[in-house]
Amino acid sequence: MRSLERALDVLAVLQRKRGAMRLTEIANESGLHLATVQRILAVLVQRGYVDHAGPAYSLGVTSLLNAHAFLLSNTLSIVAAPVLQELAQSSGLTASLSIRVGFFQVLLLRVEGLQPLRYQLPVGEQLPLHLGGARVLAAAMPAVELDEMLRSVGVVRLASGEELSADEFKATLRAIAAEGYAYGVNQREMGAASIAVPITGAQGEVLASLQLSGLAEDFDPARTQWYVSELARASAAVARRIP
Repeated sequence: MRSLERALDVLAVLQRKRGAMRLTEIANESGLHLATVQRILAVLVQRGYVDHAGPAYSLGVTSLLNAHAFLLSNTLSIVAAPVLQELAQSSGLTASLSIRVGFFQVLLLRVEGLQPLRYQLPVGEQLPLHLGGARVLAAAMPAVELDEMLRSVGVVRLASGEELSADEFKATLRAIAAEGYAYGVNQREMGAASIAVPITGAQGEVLASLQLSGLAEDFDPARTQWYVSELARASAAVARRIP
């Protein structure tokens, strides 16, 4: 079991780096002995989890194959796909499905609207929970985890330049939990806006989020309220179809 944990630690280092690394770098980042890392990498290269070119190592194609298999077999993704298609078509905005992994939001599915966003967020991308629609996931976090996340973030700083203290940020999360949606403008990127709602399970737990994203000009008060209603309907539809 310890060997497996070490191999996963090595893969986690490569995943965080998102680029090629030398053997010594991987050992330093993982905290493992150089010879141990070398043995682990040899096995991972053989199995396709890691690529080895010259002195550098990077994630291999097997990681992509596993990710594809996950999307094809993940019930939430399968159930939500047609709902996202309908949302994007009816709203004209980009619709997306995300889950929380630790202190990050991870994008599972995305369907482009009539006007694709300037920045095309890749499926599988990690985004911090303290900005934009991801706050709807942060609003469901246990208090202990939320405090830990805020300590790691420090000052919550928006793309607009506005800064929020920990207490101010917690107040926004309480409002999001009470209203049932997170609406933000100029949070991650200037000129961009989004609305997100949670998808809840049978016990009321938050499983994921549905989000509509576009330009700030697309979110006038009347349309914004309609987006909220459509997202709430879509979220309920997904929740009903989850076994």
